[in-house]
Amino acid sequence: MKSKLILTALLSVSLMACAQETPKVKHKKAKTSVKSGAKPVKFANAVDPICNMPTEADMKDTAVYKNKTYVFCSAYCKDEFKKNPEKYVQK
Repeated sequence: MKSKLILTALLSVSLMACAQETPKVKHKKAKTSVKSGAKPVKFANAVDPICNMPTEADMKDTAVYKNKTYVFCSAYCKDEFKKNPEKYVQK
């Protein structure tokens, strides 16, 4: 009886985890200005391809794919992109 209850609970938790479509990512709240003499980089995307958050010039998580620089709101989104970039690149 106890093992059936535990099995049911574990299956319920795993089903709920699989049902989530978008990742839970903490996004930056405040803008921080970049104070350097470096030229701004032109990014290939205006929206984070993983979570669909608009990107900004001061975001630090970037990845280069096929000679284009993509920017992401978080390290999580960058890592997801790196797993399968072809899935997220706009044609």
